[in-house]
Amino acid sequence: MLHFKLSRLREDIPALLKLAGPLLVGQLAVIAFGVLDTAMTARYSAEDLAALAMASAIFISIYVGLTGVISALAPIAGQLFGAKRFDDIGEEVRQATWLAVGLAIIGCAVLMNADHLLAISHLSADIEGKARLYLNILAIGLPASMGMRVLMALHNAVSRPAVITIVQLIGLGLKLPLNLLFIYGGFGIEGMGGPGCAVATSIISWFWLISTLSFVLFDRFYRPFKIFSRFSAPDWPRIWTLLKLGTPIGLSYLIEVTSFTFMSLFIARLGTTALAGHQIIANMGTVIYMVPLSLSIATMTLVSQSIGANKPERAEEIGWSSVFFTTVLCIAIGIGVWVMRMPLLDLYDPPNAVKVFSIPLFLFIAFYQIFDALQVTAAFILRAYRVAFWPMLIYAGSLWGVGLGGGYLLGFDVLGNTPPFLQGANGFWAANSISLGLAACLLLYLFRKTAARFEKTHPPLKV
Repeated sequence: MLHFKLSRLREDIPALLKLAGPLLVGQLAVIAFGVLDTAMTARYSAEDLAALAMASAIFISIYVGLTGVISALAPIAGQLFGAKRFDDIGEEVRQATWLAVGLAIIGCAVLMNADHLLAISHLSADIEGKARLYLNILAIGLPASMGMRVLMALHNAVSRPAVITIVQLIGLGLKLPLNLLFIYGGFGIEGMGGPGCAVATSIISWFWLISTLSFVLFDRFYRPFKIFSRFSAPDWPRIWTLLKLGTPIGLSYLIEVTSFTFMSLFIARLGTTALAGHQIIANMGTVIYMVPLSLSIATMTLVSQSIGANKPERAEEIGWSSVFFTTVLCIAIGIGVWVMRMPLLDLYDPPNAVKVFSIPLFLFIAFYQIFDALQVTAAFILRAYRVAFWPMLIYAGSLWGVGLGGGYLLGFDVLGNTPPFLQGANGFWAANSISLGLAACLLLYLFRKTAARFEKTHPPLKV
């Protein structure tokens, strides 16, 4: 049975916004890190910017995959919070920490031995050396980032995202002066250029972890969880549960990132104007995507808590309320993006040729937002039900198969029958939009079936 009541929107929407607001601010703060790094490195030298771009692409792929695994803690702890099993939350946090340590070791090993990955791009020796240094420095901060992911999952699960947001905003305030210090030098410190961004990021990563740990240690809210009450050796069944849920989530994140990465690489073949136009639209889309992403994380929290409280109908109601609200909101955003396309484009102040190329792409980004909102909302709802394997397969088939494969066929007119409007970058964006629409339909169907099955069986919570 489909549980959706318009009357519940008055209760559900404020609850979603209360959680999503701080999450959105935090997400935008993290995006601002990348903007600052790019802008400040670009002023230093083109070579350093190239090194930053290459190293960042490698790091982000590794980072999202590893942290995706850790994010499995959020729905598990959310269900436990809803069931008021507070002691178990503490144990799950400790076991997630062990998992984070293991993944951090793997990630550091890859980052510090990335020569084979860097060799793919055929960079000059100077640029490759700077990219290698950048990755080696980020490896120092990776353990802190993994630990922070554990704490972020905990705070999302117990409906306290504002704590993380405050820490992230303080970190953003530190980013500019630290970048200036390590990129350009000062106070007896020699300027490092682009790799200086990595030094600043690693310092802030450790600051985030220590600050948040201190907060959890001393705030009375966390005492029922008894996180620091005792030492726990690795509990392999619990770690395996985290891995079973987290691995497909991490792979889903990786599929999303790589689909966009390869899309950019293919469009790069069309020339610098096409690539520049694509990057502007992609950057704009990333910022807008933070809205449905924040709402999706908030939805996962509320749905998992309702599941833990043994309220399956309420869990489904919240899920459909979020789908409805997020869709309506993103339709409004899509219309706004199309209407304001020229002022938005002027913010980037691109060359006229790039501007002309970019204008048609706004049509796709307007539709894109709707499909993207639907798929990400459905995916996070399913994670609340601890369903991640089938969504991973859906992502692989739609984003890689339809999105990239279809984009290649359309963009390069492989079959010789592609309409002129759908050739080039337009073809890739059209195929990507279709792939997200397909993913959204399949994920929403899976949500409906999962909720109905859960309601019939509502098995006891097992962790």
